[in-house]
Amino acid sequence: MIAARPAFERRVLSALEADPMRIPVLVGGCGMGRTFLLRRLRERLGESGCQYIDVERVATTPERLLRTVVEASPFSAPDVDVNVRSPRLAFDALVAFFQAARSRSGAPVTFLLDEALEFRTFENFPGLRHVLRDLISGLTTSTNHFVLTTRYITRALRFFRDKSQALEVVHLTPLTAEELRDVLAPAYSADIETVSAVHALTDGHTGYAQALTHAMEELGADPISALAALLGADGQLTRELSYSYELRLHRARGYGALKAILDILAEQEPLTLTEIALRLQRTPGSTKDYLSWLEDVDLVSVRQKRYTIADPLLRLWVRLHCRPEPPSEELVAQEVQHYALDRLPHQPEPELVGAHGDRKAWGIIEID
Repeated sequence: MIAARPAFERRVLSALEADPMRIPVLVGGCGMGRTFLLRRLRERLGESGCQYIDVERVATTPERLLRTVVEASPFSAPDVDVNVRSPRLAFDALVAFFQAARSRSGAPVTFLLDEALEFRTFENFPGLRHVLRDLISGLTTSTNHFVLTTRYITRALRFFRDKSQALEVVHLTPLTAEELRDVLAPAYSADIETVSAVHALTDGHTGYAQALTHAMEELGADPISALAALLGADGQLTRELSYSYELRLHRARGYGALKAILDILAEQEPLTLTEIALRLQRTPGSTKDYLSWLEDVDLVSVRQKRYTIADPLLRLWVRLHCRPEPPSEELVAQEVQHYALDRLPHQPEPELVGAHGDRKAWGIIEID
């Protein structure tokens, strides 16, 4: 169950097609469907003229973000240099890319910037104290199109409301009872009492309603019993709420640089302090501080002055998901197989006898 929310989709398209053009800013809490709406927009606009960027995943340092976005982009901007050596120059180059990028046919393009307020992680870098203001100033003077999203509603309303007439804040409101009925499974959509109960228990929250109706189907339970199961120690909503809680508490200075170090170690480990500092393009003193903060929360470990990510599965997750777009099924299969081969004992592969007596070599993952 995913609510399409066509009214919000039409409002965003209307802003993009307006003359003069406006930049829609989609605001809504975790699980309200912001990313789903961006993906529907990309399907509608066509991938050849549209680039989706998950800013939260790739906002590490300005230099690395610039290279990541430009290298992953289907667009070109010949005058943009990705090899700049300072945070301010890298950010300016990124804004220049957003302004000047063109499709293969030379037409203006659309950038979908998911969790755009994450650019604020750059505020602690030299010369970037007003990074969000500078970003919006650059976007609003471009002939390209932009759609921004954020989960931080209060921050967005405070920052964007009076910044520019070219911005239009679009608040993703909770589902109405009618919208909820349209997306519920047939077994529940005709039951007005059940629809009302789900709507009341979730307050129309898209993600919570989806989780609750799925639990009802799986458990064969009523809405209250299903909600109790979801909020148990290992329940889905417990995990999602914990994630949202921790995420909002941990927005602090240095956050982007810490993510950049994890990104670096996901690419190659173990690395020395000097090797990490060179890749991070920061001084060894600053890098040592960052690493000590990561050690303090058990995210990295050090042995004989060489650093690694403490949890190997977390390293695999960073490799897969800290990128502008979610990984393909093929990439996930490939990375998981490499991970398993590196960690499983090297031994001859046994032969398995199939259902019809055919012999087959054992392998970790098979892809037809």
